[in-house]
Amino acid sequence: MTAVGNGAQTAGRPTRLPRSARRKQLLAAAQEVFVAQGYHAAAMDDIAERAGVSKPVLYQHFPGKMELYLALLDTHCDAILAKVDDAMRGTNDNKERVSASVRAYFDFIDHESEAFRLVFESDLRNDPAVRQRVERVEQGCIAAITDTIISDTGVSRAHAKLLASGLVGAAETAAQFWLADGRQVPKAEAEALVAALSWRGIASFPLQGESA
Repeated sequence: MTAVGNGAQTAGRPTRLPRSARRKQLLAAAQEVFVAQGYHAAAMDDIAERAGVSKPVLYQHFPGKMELYLALLDTHCDAILAKVDDAMRGTNDNKERVSASVRAYFDFIDHESEAFRLVFESDLRNDPAVRQRVERVEQGCIAAITDTIISDTGVSRAHAKLLASGLVGAAETAAQFWLADGRQVPKAEAEALVAALSWRGIASFPLQGESA
């Protein structure tokens, strides 16, 4: 089995890497194993072999399989939260904000790493630590969009949060369906369709100072 990363082994011995580089290498190997096998079927032996290191080296960085899995979740949860936050802050054009938010979900779902399976299709969803991270993604994305809706429309927080949850749910569900359905619609067209559906709904709420 090929080792992950460059210089993973030299003459049968692990190459000494800076701690941050080694951690990145181990996370990449773990992601491949977890995506392919799921958490329960994956073994630390498999991850160490995939990374081209010994188990003691793996345990120096992560004391157990759960800690390794949670570190991966944190990485990808932070990434999608950052993308949605950037979509809200990157422009004052609300139509483009909707498009960028939808695009963030499609990009995450469509990434060749299939990391989305760790977040949205985890076989550990009932574990409290995993559930807390998944909920953090959902609530964080909803919160970012909620604040923008409140700022622009002046509707109550309760109303804005409900609207934001609908936008997030539509983007996430549509992106996963698009992938599961075999990408029958070109990605850019699929994003535009979902964004148009969402925009036509949210645009019916007038900006502050405008009449309905």
